[in-house]
Amino acid sequence: MLIGEYKHTLDPKKRLSLPSKWRKELGKTLVVTRGLDNCLFVYPLTEWEKITAKIGELPLGQADTRSFNRFFLSGATEVEVDSVGRILVPDFLKEFGKLESSVVLAGIHSRIEIWDEKRWETYKRSIEQQADALAEKLGEIGVL
Repeated sequence: MLIGEYKHTLDPKKRLSLPSKWRKELGKTLVVTRGLDNCLFVYPLTEWEKITAKIGELPLGQADTRSFNRFFLSGATEVEVDSVGRILVPDFLKEFGKLESSVVLAGIHSRIEIWDEKRWETYKRSIEQQADALAEKLGEIGVL
């Protein structure tokens, strides 16, 4: 399971080092795509295949489904983890995520989210203030 929050630097060549703790679980090939809330989502290849299989079953007749498929799938790219545990973030994804040099990698169960550090801190403060209300909603559906 991918959990935790790690601050790293995106180097001038757009390479990003993955936390050593996650490397074995992630494998050598990852998929990076546009995520929600203007962050990037990173999936191990096996997890990506599960998600795309589910997305592929959605009806194409619905405009929202087509739009989400285009957003999520067309923005995806496979990346290889190099010998020292780094991935290359493509230009278009770096721009989408508004990534500067300081980034945060957040482990979210089966995926990683990559955030610009300043944007992450702002977002995190916002959700921390809503934690009780969010827990209440999850309690209503039996999660907590």
